[in-house]
Amino acid sequence: MSDPAPLLIYPIPSLISNLVNREEEKGSPLTEEEVIEVRNSCKAVALPRDVAEKIDAERGYKDIDPERCWEAWQEVRKSF
Repeated sequence: MSDPAPLLIYPIPSLISNLVNREEEKGSPLTEEEVIEVRNSCKAVALPRDVAEKIDAERGYKDIDPERCWEAWQEVRKSF
């Protein structure tokens, strides 16, 4: 019997959209603590990598890595 593929924790809606919404509500940039709080409180599901990649393709963008959410958010928010 082979080991099952590892599952990814996948925020739904995306972590990016959760952070954009929270920042718009706040009216100013989020602090690192706020970004971590959003990450920790958003709804998520466990998915195989191939399913997550299909969702990313349908969505039109790859979500940021929850493990590096502060650093990744700093890069992503430059495009807004």
